[in-house]
Amino acid sequence: MCWICVCLFPVNLVGAWAVEGQMIMDDDEKKLSPWYTPIMERLEADFPQYFMADPVAIVRVDTQRLYVVRDGRIQREFPVSTSRHGIGNQAGSYRTPLGVHRIGQKIGDEAPVGTVFRGRIDTGRIAEIVTEPRRTPEDNITTRILWLEGLEYGINRGEGIDSFSRFIYIHGTDEEGLIGRPASEGCVRMTNLDVIELYDLMPYGSLVVIQ
Repeated sequence: MCWICVCLFPVNLVGAWAVEGQMIMDDDEKKLSPWYTPIMERLEADFPQYFMADPVAIVRVDTQRLYVVRDGRIQREFPVSTSRHGIGNQAGSYRTPLGVHRIGQKIGDEAPVGTVFRGRIDTGRIAEIVTEPRRTPEDNITTRILWLEGLEYGINRGEGIDSFSRFIYIHGTDEEGLIGRPASEGCVRMTNLDVIELYDLMPYGSLVVIQ
């Protein structure tokens, strides 16, 4: 008599494993993941002067996540908050702009966690970080700033729609309890420890795609 043993695995676990309820991708799945491959191919074709050895950050509004892609793999993933007013490029709209950007300026080297910036100037104050899901009176910009420069004329670059002129940043926030849902006034917010890590990972001029 011949016995055959069949092991059944859920399809969505192939190439991944679960840790405390979260799906963790292995290296092969990260490299072959289809959603970001067309983005990287387009960046290499359309922005070769910026697409070099540096990592690329991809902000997905639908998942409220920022992915750092390097050498064809997802190197890091962070929760973020984009605008509570939705997506849009118009000045004064308080919306998060889509499209290809680069890091135009980096501000906050060695600033302590929670440092409050006003007009990109270190005030010397340390914000109280709120981890409950509520808004704070000041809605502070904290710890690090990566100021984004739009690279696509008519989309995020040019009069009335310019991301740099709109002061669109990736930055830390004192409203950490709202990270993971749309909550900002147009910028991309991160937790303070996460924005320090991203700041160190992403050199000046690195590409940032918001989609």
